[in-house]
Amino acid sequence: MKYCKLICFFFVTAILSACGPEPELQTSAPPAPGVKIGEPYQVAGRWYTPQEDPGYNQVGIASWYGSDFHNKQTANGEIYDMNKLTAAHTTLPMPSYVRVTNLENNRSLILRVNDRGPFVGNRIIDVSRRGAQLLGFEKRGTTRVRVEAVDGPNAPVQVAQSDEPPPLEAQPTARVAVESIEVLEPIQQEVPTQMASLTPQPAQQQGDDIYVQVGAYSQIGSASRVMTQVSHLGDTGMESITLNGQRLYRVRVGPLFTTTAANSALEQVLKLGHNTAKVIFD
Repeated sequence: MKYCKLICFFFVTAILSACGPEPELQTSAPPAPGVKIGEPYQVAGRWYTPQEDPGYNQVGIASWYGSDFHNKQTANGEIYDMNKLTAAHTTLPMPSYVRVTNLENNRSLILRVNDRGPFVGNRIIDVSRRGAQLLGFEKRGTTRVRVEAVDGPNAPVQVAQSDEPPPLEAQPTARVAVESIEVLEPIQQEVPTQMASLTPQPAQQQGDDIYVQVGAYSQIGSASRVMTQVSHLGDTGMESITLNGQRLYRVRVGPLFTTTAANSALEQVLKLGHNTAKVIFD
């Protein structure tokens, strides 16, 4: 009788357990607020499945898109600006960030994914016109790249060893992310050109000269070309310095007589595309 009661107890317990709620399945963490992943979609007969992929690392062909899409809406609702450092990808979250490295010249920079594409052949990313300029393939149209997912806009980038500087154009804003690929000075935050010239400068010490430092370059050929580009702004000099054991060639405009003149020269240097330029006292 005692054994019968035990058997009945275990039988009833098993039935109650089977009728209880099912355990919750473990799922991946939800995307960050404001991040759009989207549902699977089809373009030209091919299906794409957007997803979070923090380990994304692919080699393939990159292209760029420009004026035909300028000021039009991107896939996540933003307005496309071909002069900003953005990109289109078929499946990565929007927005997210990728490091794109041009395998032809080893230049790389961080781009913000805010659009969908490209949908041509086996291309893996479509970058903005400015991105193509800085990566050095605007004229070619396409190039072979490595695309890696990164945590954010401040991820490290590869310094190019090429002696050829990127194209220089006057831009409406001073964009500093790898604006001059060979510049090895600390990258500054993005600041509108108009504001950069008005940034308060430290009080000049008696006996100090005022300069606009255009940049520091690993190749003397690049430094010489930059000197030629800014020589119309005043006395221009180049000097060899050593930073962290590496020889660099620093280009400066000056000395200048007043901070007003220095700010005016700085604004013109920024408009030429040398967006790590700054006023210094020496």
